[in-house]
Amino acid sequence: MKRETREYNYDWMIWSIFNAGAKALDGTQKEYESLMNVIPSFRTLLHTVLRHGKPGVLFLKMLLEYLDELMSAKREGKKLCLGTFVTAKHIFYAFDNVVPIWAEPMTVFGTLALRKATAEYMDYCCEVGFTETSCSAQRGSLGAYLAGLADMPDFMICGAPGICDTNANAIQFMSSYLDIPLFQLNFPAKLTEGRVMDYHRKDLRAMISFIEEHAGTRINEGKLRDLLEEQRRQDELASELYDFMRLTPCPVPPIFQLFHYGGRLTMPGRKSYTALLKSMLEVARKNAAAGVAGTASGKERARLLMCYIDHYTTDGRFWEWLDTREISLLPTLIFNFWHEGANYAAGKASETYHIDTSNMDTMLDSLADLNSRMPMVKQLRGPYDAPHMWLDDLLGMSKLMKPDFLVYIGSMGCRNSWGINKLLQRDCEREGLPTMLLFADAFDDRVASWESIMDKLNEFMRVRRISA
Repeated sequence: MKRETREYNYDWMIWSIFNAGAKALDGTQKEYESLMNVIPSFRTLLHTVLRHGKPGVLFLKMLLEYLDELMSAKREGKKLCLGTFVTAKHIFYAFDNVVPIWAEPMTVFGTLALRKATAEYMDYCCEVGFTETSCSAQRGSLGAYLAGLADMPDFMICGAPGICDTNANAIQFMSSYLDIPLFQLNFPAKLTEGRVMDYHRKDLRAMISFIEEHAGTRINEGKLRDLLEEQRRQDELASELYDFMRLTPCPVPPIFQLFHYGGRLTMPGRKSYTALLKSMLEVARKNAAAGVAGTASGKERARLLMCYIDHYTTDGRFWEWLDTREISLLPTLIFNFWHEGANYAAGKASETYHIDTSNMDTMLDSLADLNSRMPMVKQLRGPYDAPHMWLDDLLGMSKLMKPDFLVYIGSMGCRNSWGINKLLQRDCEREGLPTMLLFADAFDDRVASWESIMDKLNEFMRVRRISA
């Protein structure tokens, strides 16, 4: 790692960038334009987000709230817990003195905002012993922690053993390398059996006991109830947003997908995320009433559903490409959360979670059910074509949303998905769904540049005659 990279802590750099970005529209237009001149690396992304008005502003302010808590934790005597994005965050926010760090969102902050993205942090992981085929979604931020360039976590939670082996190995390596206490959740191959539900509930209670031991405090029942009640309201808002996405043209701007799951993966159950969802719905309602798409031109030439995740590098140009090509982005499969009442869960009640805040036991059971249906945890825990798994969910969502084409992109470390995505492509094509596999990395554009990815996407659409 270069000496220059060690000059500033990674978490501080990310906080300072988003601190400036979240306040960019608080001043005059002249001040905003002046700011654009001094942030060349962040300018494109900032403009892409803020041109959507109130939802863009609320998105940045919500992320800043998360980062503010992260940066002030040690100063306020709180404990830091590093975990993976597939763990239910409400558990940690229900403690008075615990602040969570999410490895994958922390990586995405860097891939979107930093001029050189997170390449040096990824490579540093390999310098200290990671395999270079491990997942870039964790390595992008974990490299900074391994190099001592961030406030160190006091304990760790691994939320993906069996679902993602490279994810699990990354967290286990960091725990061993830095001598940080670790708790591992686990996920049986099936989803809805009574024994499996019982296993999840016992596993989650054991994790809470681990957190209580290392935090030195008990989980706050009142806080937990407030968080879950707010989550119930957020689920209702998200369901309405998903209903709008079924319309043709889709009235939801492509980047609202990032806003939606970005909030769900960092600030679920928090008031700032509720405010963001409400503002997004206002835009969707207005566009739907006018009969226009959510793209910049108001037109829809094609509808895209990502098989797995979105592309997170190079200043958010993935969403700009969608806008300029007038392509609506439908719900990214791996970021569906399976809450009760979601349109994609119709007729699949056993696959959803239900929130019951009657008492502590019902809340913990609700959390266990919610946690076991987190993205990737649900779809990749068993055979891809088994009930409740990846193919089942993908075909169900495609039938509902009616995309014109599907695209797969992941990390080069996604061995669970790379092992079967050719089979997934075959099965989707048999159903009449044009499906493209991108041999790239959603978090590391050194594997394949955005320009080469864009060329392949454009060629695929032209050859398959997907849009005029």
